[in-house]
Amino acid sequence: MINFEFRNPTKIIFGTETEQQVGKEAAAYGKKVLLHYGGGSIKQTGLYDRVTASLEAAGLEVIELSGVKPNPRLSLVREGIELCKLHSIDLILAVGGGSVIDSAKAIGVGAVYSGDVWDFFTGKQEPKGSLPVAVILTIPAAGSESSPGSVITQEEGGYKRAFNSSHSYPVFSILNPELAVTLPAYQIACGTTDILAHMIERYFTNVTHVDLTDHLLEGAMRTVIRQAPRLLEHPDDYDTWAEVMWTGTIAHNNLLDTGRIGDWASHDIEHELSGKFDIAHGAGLAIIIPAWMKYVYTHDIERFVRFAVMVMDVELDINDPIQTVTEGIYRLESHFRRMGVPVRLSEAGIDESSFEEMADKGSASGTKSVGNFVKLGRDDMLKIFALAR
Repeated sequence: MINFEFRNPTKIIFGTETEQQVGKEAAAYGKKVLLHYGGGSIKQTGLYDRVTASLEAAGLEVIELSGVKPNPRLSLVREGIELCKLHSIDLILAVGGGSVIDSAKAIGVGAVYSGDVWDFFTGKQEPKGSLPVAVILTIPAAGSESSPGSVITQEEGGYKRAFNSSHSYPVFSILNPELAVTLPAYQIACGTTDILAHMIERYFTNVTHVDLTDHLLEGAMRTVIRQAPRLLEHPDDYDTWAEVMWTGTIAHNNLLDTGRIGDWASHDIEHELSGKFDIAHGAGLAIIIPAWMKYVYTHDIERFVRFAVMVMDVELDINDPIQTVTEGIYRLESHFRRMGVPVRLSEAGIDESSFEEMADKGSASGTKSVGNFVKLGRDDMLKIFALAR
């Protein structure tokens, strides 16, 4: 186990009807709120009315910015920054899933910065502060409700990039599992895949003597694999949503990182898919992760055997560990298929003609590598794309 510091300042407010508390919580940060959300779903479900009523009852002035799309766009972030500066916003309230939250975080750091917010995503600058960001979560998936990260897509060139900053932890996040019951099946599938992927990225590490977090990750992964299909059959079941929503938060709040170094190659490679083709992040991860596993498993067969046995319920074949690993990967792909997400690039309409471009962008034309479990360069990415065809 390596040295670590753990800090998560986000206040979690979990349970039924907790969105009614938003006005009281938000009032602690000032008088003007930027309400940030996506399309019309929060209005159709009545959530918009409940949220605005709570904010207004607390004496808060509300300025709105809607229109967030999956793989949130830099142009809308820049629009939000200008609104914050124009109206002297005190708090940004993100109502939605990871895309809305990530957009709000980018607006928050950009609103107190004199330069271009994209500087943070290219690594030219690091945030020195942020407007407070708060969350009402409607889509369990990204874990952004209590993480320091934000992922944004620059439309020109299709570049999808991320930053992490301690300034970007939400000050509070309201998690009401009831708000997820109207999600369509494909969003459930992509969201639960994203949750599972966050734990897979952390599980495959070169750090030894991390038994506690190994077991925590294995238990949390098994929870998602068990509960996610139930949501497709019973999407209005509160208890199942509660299990999934809380697991999604724990999966990405850095508790399960403690003492270990995760991989994250699959996320970096997937960003090239969703940056170029605008597919759902979870769908892209379902394609890339099994291909990554097939490419790197010989680096540490014992860890892949443990994943197969402890997470995917494969019976250990002492005489043939590779067969155990292969069966574990097959069962993971089968889980994704059962959920209804693609596991091949061809199933997402992506062919070989884009492989070179994505590998060039993902490796900065061969000048950088991705991943920690195994360092992967441009040629490795091409081989992973080939395995994912």
